[in-house]
Amino acid sequence: EALYLLKFILHMTLIKSISGIRGTIGGAVGTNLTPIDTVKFAAAYGTWIKQQRTKENYRVVVGRDARISGSMVQNLVMNTLIGLGIDVIDLDLSTTPTVEIAVPLEKANGGIIVTASHNPKQWNALKLLDQNGEFLNAEHSQRVLDIAEADAMEFADVDDLGVITENQAYVDIHIDEVLDLEFVNVKAISDCKFKVVVDAVNSTGGIAIPLLLERLGVEAVKIHCEPNGQFPHNPEPLKQHLTDLSEKVVSSNADFGIAVDPDVDRLAFMDEKGIMFGEEYTLVACADYILSQRPGNTVSNLSSTRALRDVTEKHGGTYTASAVGEVNVVNAMKATQAVIGGEGNGGIIFPESHYGRDALVGVALFLSLVAERKIAVSTLRAGYPSYFMSKKKIDLNPSIDVDAILEAMETKYAHEQISTIDGVKIDFPTEWVHLRKSNTEPIIRIYTEAPSQKKADVLADNIIEEIKNI
Repeated sequence: EALYLLKFILHMTLIKSISGIRGTIGGAVGTNLTPIDTVKFAAAYGTWIKQQRTKENYRVVVGRDARISGSMVQNLVMNTLIGLGIDVIDLDLSTTPTVEIAVPLEKANGGIIVTASHNPKQWNALKLLDQNGEFLNAEHSQRVLDIAEADAMEFADVDDLGVITENQAYVDIHIDEVLDLEFVNVKAISDCKFKVVVDAVNSTGGIAIPLLLERLGVEAVKIHCEPNGQFPHNPEPLKQHLTDLSEKVVSSNADFGIAVDPDVDRLAFMDEKGIMFGEEYTLVACADYILSQRPGNTVSNLSSTRALRDVTEKHGGTYTASAVGEVNVVNAMKATQAVIGGEGNGGIIFPESHYGRDALVGVALFLSLVAERKIAVSTLRAGYPSYFMSKKKIDLNPSIDVDAILEAMETKYAHEQISTIDGVKIDFPTEWVHLRKSNTEPIIRIYTEAPSQKKADVLADNIIEEIKNI
């Protein structure tokens, strides 16, 4: 009965937020990402595009990951946009960063990526981009939701319909852009004759990552690289999901392993022993490399590892913590003129390429680092400060005032270094705790980091007890 209820809940999910629209495929209109809901929100986004400026022609770039529902959802999106009189550049199977790069190159007014990122196969979503190929900010996202809620869409006359133009060259164009980046050392990488195992969870990373490696002179051993949307394991690139990759790295005698999520904006590495490099440390390593070439500032979100701060300060730069969310990271990067930034979930944002998480850029920077230092990936990891995270949550009665709890914790620890830009983060000398309330359910998320897993877990448990006693 419990399993049936769980399946019922999983198949009745439609989440409308400033991050876009996402949900499960099938079911009833308004409770899932049905064709009706897909058309409604695509039309709202297209209407928002036309409201930004008055012009004769509007263009939107559309691409998708390889999940099973992708072709259906993409066709609904594209035909809705041409119904509004907007021309569409169809990238078909693509990656999130590839679409982000294509928008300004096409001089388009925006872009839509059809992907539910690391969510399981029954999910899909519309990721919405502005004319810079960057995610919509909170104000613009809210405007799209308001248009959808009010059904304030007006479609084009028959003589004014848009047209769809296919362009499947953009993965290659994206790779060209990566190889042309100043600090990607193509020769050093090629000279090392690396062998690397790639797990792309049967999505579009299976196209893009091996192509990139081939251009860099790296031998790619492919597992789960068929872009058929049949995810062979949970698509989030975490240790417990990557046992196949670990085994293949060891059995192939590879230099390391690469794992990406379905839309290729998250990146995780595995060392030559089949041990996770640590998703949090993808950004640490790439930042270490860039800062060694060009000193400057870095940004990650409040829930990311302190190791980035340590590495940044070692290179003489300043580290800034932003609120959680890619848009917030990007805004902080622009404000501090950061040379690199991103998120602890394996998201690399390198402004010289574009302001979006990009696994292709991350792979090229990481390979450059390992090639130039001529060390094993396990040795590289051992050279970084070692921190361990604990991620827990407290379920609350809906009547409980979460804001009051967070204020009480802020007051209790006022003598410590406190940030309140996104919940409450308390920085202790050797560890930290970050408390955030969920926007969708009555819970408090508790993230901690400490020099050992035991200390991180104990800190989280102690904070939970303190909250329960408020």
